[in-house]
Amino acid sequence: MKEYLINCTVQREFHLLAFSISAGLQLLLFIGILVMYLLTLLGNLLITGLICLTPQLHTPMYYFLCNLSVQDIIYVSSIIPKFLSILVTGDTRIAFQGCITQMFFFTFCIVAEFLLLTSMAYDRYVAICIPLRYTIIMSSNVCITLISVSSLVCFFNSVIYAVLISKASFCNSQAISHFYCDLKTMIGYSSGDVTGIKMLLSLENIFLGLTPFVLILVSYTCIIVTIIKIRSSAGRVKAFSSCSSHLTVVLLFYGTSLISYIVPDSQESQERDKYFSLLYTAVAPMLNPLVYTLRNKEVLKSMENIFQKYLKR
Repeated sequence: MKEYLINCTVQREFHLLAFSISAGLQLLLFIGILVMYLLTLLGNLLITGLICLTPQLHTPMYYFLCNLSVQDIIYVSSIIPKFLSILVTGDTRIAFQGCITQMFFFTFCIVAEFLLLTSMAYDRYVAICIPLRYTIIMSSNVCITLISVSSLVCFFNSVIYAVLISKASFCNSQAISHFYCDLKTMIGYSSGDVTGIKMLLSLENIFLGLTPFVLILVSYTCIIVTIIKIRSSAGRVKAFSSCSSHLTVVLLFYGTSLISYIVPDSQESQERDKYFSLLYTAVAPMLNPLVYTLRNKEVLKSMENIFQKYLKR
């Protein structure tokens, strides 16, 4: 018994068992993930730089979008490089500290995105439903407060999970059936009593997952009612186009991440979770910049002005 406990405490690494596929498919997966990762970095860096360099985009909506892009860069960079390394080398090992760090940044950024998307929905609600009071309600102080409070909540939330998981025991298995150290998966592989962590995760799913989603739905219900009341078709199109990009991102992000965390665990759900996770760790962050550039005339115009300005030099 003593020897078992010693081995349990000494073992400080995990093995990430990603996808069970052939070597040919593994190469294709590597190329696909690498391309998506590079596009994610390029697209989000472009959005961030564009907002910083363009005074016309220094508005609440774009402040939130800039933060969203930074969050996307951080959390994909905490996961995808290690996943690519596993696909290339076949070395599935990840140090316990690296696993906790990966889980911390991922948890921080995912919850931050929930809250940021909610703030952006509120911004669209005020802009469309209460346009005359927009500048008063969505002042720079309000934006800074929303972003700061969201960051603090996410930081302390991630610290709590990192501490709890770091104190948990993983004696039964060090092989994790996932391509990164996902919180839900880590809890499932713990050999100790994790009832408290599971209860905390369930409460978080409600307060930091479902509640923001409900607030977004309420905001868009009010927005749709207001748009319907607009008499001119041109006015309705303009109002809807101002929030269509945000709505698309909400559907992409919430549709994949919430399903993964709310559906009860089962043997079949583990494999399904991997594919859903791939959607919101690789696909969604890549599509976000495309959605906001291709569907946003202000961003496209600002991009054109920046390119013209620097090409003339």
